[in-house]
Amino acid sequence: MNKILLEVCVDSLENALIAQLAGADRIEFCANLPEGGTTPSFAQIRMARERLQIGLHVLIRPRGGDFLYNERERELMQSDIRFCGETGCDGVVIGMLNRDGTVDAEHCAELVEIARSYGMALTFHRAFDRSADLFRAMEAIIDLGCERILTSGGCDTAPEGAEVIRQLIKKADGRIIIMPGAGITPENADEFIWKTALTEMHGTFRSRVASKMQYRNLRLSHLQDEYSLLTTDAEKIETILKIINKYETFV
Repeated sequence: MNKILLEVCVDSLENALIAQLAGADRIEFCANLPEGGTTPSFAQIRMARERLQIGLHVLIRPRGGDFLYNERERELMQSDIRFCGETGCDGVVIGMLNRDGTVDAEHCAELVEIARSYGMALTFHRAFDRSADLFRAMEAIIDLGCERILTSGGCDTAPEGAEVIRQLIKKADGRIIIMPGAGITPENADEFIWKTALTEMHGTFRSRVASKMQYRNLRLSHLQDEYSLLTTDAEKIETILKIINKYETFV
C-alpha cells in the first residue's frame, strides 16, 4: 500500500492554514458547512491559493439543499469553475443529479470540460450518496472522467457505510479513487482503513472552541452558538496522520 492521502475539508482560510501546518496533503475548500458546504467567496479562494502550498480543491455548489439544478445555477457553477482555474486551483468538487436520482451526466460534462481546460482535477462530491444506485452512478462518473468520488457509502457516516465503500473500491478496480468521508475520527480510523483498503481519506477533524468575545447578549438565546466556534483541530489531524503512516509500508 502506498501512503494514504489525507484531504481536510475546511470552511475558512484560517482553518485551511491550520490543516496545512498539521500535515494535510490537500484541502477541500468550502463555505457553510452546516448546509453541507457551498462555494466559498472569490476572495477566500484567491487568498487560499496565495497562501497554501498543498493541493487546493474548491467545492462548486451554489446553494444547500438537493442536487437538482436549474439553468441559472449551472451558469453560476460554470463561472465559479472558470474563476478557480484562473486563480490556479488544483481541482474542483462537483456533483449534479437528475430528478430520478441518476447522475446528470449531460450537465456534469459541461463542468468537466471547463475544469479540464484549466488542467484541474475533478472530484464528484456526496451528491453521489443521494443517487438511486451507487454502482451505476460510479460507472457514470468514471465515464465523465472524474478522478475520485467522495462518499460515505450511502449512509450518514463512512463507518456505517464501510462495507459498501469496500465493495465500491473493489468494483472501481483502480479506474477511479473512492475517497471515504463523513464521521471518520482518530478513534475509528484504524479499523476503517483495514475494512476498506482506502487510498485517500477525507474529513473535517474539527473541535469546538470558545469565542474570545467578552460581551455576550444573553437575551439572544438562539445565538449562543456564536460564542463558540467549530475549528479545524491540528491535534486530530496529526493523530490521523500517525494512524495513516502505519500503513505506508504495507503492500
